[in-house]
Amino acid sequence: MNSKLGLDFSKVEKAKNTAQKIAIDVQKFVDDYTTVAVERTLCRLVGIDGVDENFVPLPNVVVEAVQEAGLLSNGVLSLLGNAMIATKLSPQKIAEKIASGSLDVSTFEKHSQADIQNVLQPFVNTAIERIRNNRKRREETIEKIGEGTKPYLYVIVATGNIYEDVVQAQAAARQGADIIAVIRTTGQSLLDYVPYGATTEGFGGTYATQENFRIMRKALDEVGLEVGRYIRLCNYCSGLCMPEIAAMGALEGLDVMLNDALYGILFRDINMQRTLVDQYFSRIINGFAGVIINTGEDNYLTTADAFEEAHTVLASDLINEQLALLAGIPEEQMGLGHAFEMDPELKNGFLYELAQAQMTREIFPKAPLKYMPPTKFMTGNVFKGQIQNALFNQVSIWTGQGIQLLGMLTEAVHTPFMSDRFLAIENAKYIFNNMENIGDEVEFKPNGIIQQRAQKVLDDALELLQNIEKEGLFSALEKGFFGAIKRPKDGGKGLSGVSQKNENYINPFVGLMKK
Repeated sequence: MNSKLGLDFSKVEKAKNTAQKIAIDVQKFVDDYTTVAVERTLCRLVGIDGVDENFVPLPNVVVEAVQEAGLLSNGVLSLLGNAMIATKLSPQKIAEKIASGSLDVSTFEKHSQADIQNVLQPFVNTAIERIRNNRKRREETIEKIGEGTKPYLYVIVATGNIYEDVVQAQAAARQGADIIAVIRTTGQSLLDYVPYGATTEGFGGTYATQENFRIMRKALDEVGLEVGRYIRLCNYCSGLCMPEIAAMGALEGLDVMLNDALYGILFRDINMQRTLVDQYFSRIINGFAGVIINTGEDNYLTTADAFEEAHTVLASDLINEQLALLAGIPEEQMGLGHAFEMDPELKNGFLYELAQAQMTREIFPKAPLKYMPPTKFMTGNVFKGQIQNALFNQVSIWTGQGIQLLGMLTEAVHTPFMSDRFLAIENAKYIFNNMENIGDEVEFKPNGIIQQRAQKVLDDALELLQNIEKEGLFSALEKGFFGAIKRPKDGGKGLSGVSQKNENYINPFVGLMKK
């Protein structure tokens, strides 16, 4: 393509090839392992739901029983299918009997892999068909009533109460929002189970549960018909339950998922082996469901300097792109993350931000890029904050971003009020309308500040990727290559839930969903 920034696309190709080698090296590890979260996801996909008398989710009950028997390497479906042949019971009934203590799946005579897969197939087909129908419903609704234009206007709700979230989400849609993100309650990413049912007592957000997904999807469908455009629903499948929440979202028709193992490793101290295995299956599910994934590179710039470390964002985007491709996610579903996070006192900071946003757009031309607003240098001065957000909105429309996470003038003051969202949407719509075609009209000075900045960030990202290729991603994360944060390969949360697969392992969803 013709670069406005004078980018050398042979360097871009070299960077992508290097990132691909890094991703393939990670995938060699991932292919040999499973986790308790992956196995719980498989339970959910074959119809296991609900809780036991102590409110422990039945997928946890089943997988913990398998793990305690020392059989996690076999995979839960191998054992469930074997028990189904012996008992003639459904996966749900078997789970209930395991919970009551009246059945042990490890005690049955072993049947053939072919027989096990045959007995499981109707339950696998039911999940596949449900997810496929959700995707079809989304596509047909968009074709019928339309949707907002890009950049999609993305706002959050975070009351802690799903029913209050519904009120605020519908209000935001009426104000002009295109994507509603239901923020999770503080700390849910570190829970190794998914809470059950509708919830009303989250802190700083609302629990991600399948029932909450259903409630919000229904509410957004209703308001979408009212305002005459499809409203997308976003939640988070990062953390220790990454693939489970991806499956629940796919089953309930979510559209966007925060989905990034690197974010969990660096900012939640989740074990890198655990979460990279979890990420692979979660992305297979999201890819099949037509869900746009959002990655978290923008967070690097909250712990490291946004000017000095911009190349780490690009390098991580390139790695995330290749990991997503290996999981079957097309470029059109990759909301790769970057951010407007430079110090407002930096001279020509706007030019540098513009350079980086244009660079990201040119390097990932098909991706609906996720662009994050200023947060680190928001002070509570709402007047200055509104100007900072206006500059951010200008860069977004100028460079053709895909998903615009709207900045709030009350950032650093409180969780947004409905009035704050109204002002943020008004700000963005005003600028997007008045500057709609500025990217087509304005060229950049050859070898000027903007071109030189973009070229330097690309050069530095390529050098970083080459260093990561030599180290391997696991070692690079241990040495703090991203976000100035170091994480040990055998440390962090969740490592005990990782197990190497054996020859009996079964997961039919990988082949079906990727195909």
